[in-house]
Amino acid sequence: MSTGQEHGIKAVNQEYTHHDQVKKDQTYHLVEGTEEEQFDEETQIKTCDMSLFYHGGAEGKAQFARELGEAMEGIGFVILEGHGVPMTWYEQAQEKVDEFFNTVPLEDRMKYEAHRFGSVNQGYFPIKETSRMHPDLVEGWVFCRRAFNLGENPEYKEEDYWPAEGYEPFFRQIVLAHEKLIHPLIQSIFTYLGCDPHLYDEKLTKTNFGFRLNYYPPISKEDDESGAGRMLGHEDVDFFTILPAHGIDGLQVLNRENMKWIRLNPPEGSIILNTGDYMQMITNDRLPSTPHRVSKPVNQQMYNTARISIPMAVYVWEDEMLEVLPGLGDPKYEPISAVQFHTRTTSKYYGDDYAVDK
Repeated sequence: MSTGQEHGIKAVNQEYTHHDQVKKDQTYHLVEGTEEEQFDEETQIKTCDMSLFYHGGAEGKAQFARELGEAMEGIGFVILEGHGVPMTWYEQAQEKVDEFFNTVPLEDRMKYEAHRFGSVNQGYFPIKETSRMHPDLVEGWVFCRRAFNLGENPEYKEEDYWPAEGYEPFFRQIVLAHEKLIHPLIQSIFTYLGCDPHLYDEKLTKTNFGFRLNYYPPISKEDDESGAGRMLGHEDVDFFTILPAHGIDGLQVLNRENMKWIRLNPPEGSIILNTGDYMQMITNDRLPSTPHRVSKPVNQQMYNTARISIPMAVYVWEDEMLEVLPGLGDPKYEPISAVQFHTRTTSKYYGDDYAVDK
């Protein structure tokens, strides 16, 4: 079986699916432009209003659950409005991330180079080193729950996780705001599926997450000519990802029905939500993990502008068991610990020795 390494940026996802813990039939190129591709200019990603859940009473909650579930079962992506997170925080976050990657010296960032802790690779990822699969044109930094001063660790020291002062308190407020969305979202999804809506309330209380600062620097002529993309095509490994919308285009979602890519440009202040592999597994393939990637902007004049995003991936702790939810038919997947499921999947990015088998 091909490892994909010999094909570089011309590789397709199926060259890596032996790592996946859920079924993925679709075949797509990791990078836009390696082959002739088609784009879906007609399909609109559904917008769901969370104020229905918060203020609509029983009828509003039922409507939100239905609309969210249908979108998750269909394309796997949805745009959330009425979520209650101030837009000004997201605007300030763009400035903070830009400042973070342009003022903290590289030698200081490298002191926090990413390594596995539990299930998740945490810390700093240098440019072109997010994955061994493909030289992505992005720098990233993953901060999990332990990186934030949430009053849960009496020995917490900010300098253990952050190379400069002032960033943790600011991003902590966004993390806490996003954490408040987890129960409404999972309860609504489970309601749609006909499951006990509170089945995961305890598991997803003070659970682990991966809050990532992504900094896509301006695209140089050399990088443009290399054919590399900003982030390779992939499916997230989590239950779902909470991604504030951003001003620079490039996010593309694969429509599995017609195998065309949708260019996603939602309004600023909204949140993009998508399902991941954990969700596909526990829903017995009802809510599939959807492929997406970040390409260069359509308008080449935007090549000189950095792109910034702050996705938050929602996990369970590594010792939790993942298993198909009751009432969703004969299970296609055997129960498995989160650490095994997670690290076996993400070993495609970090190497076979990353996987944990116990």
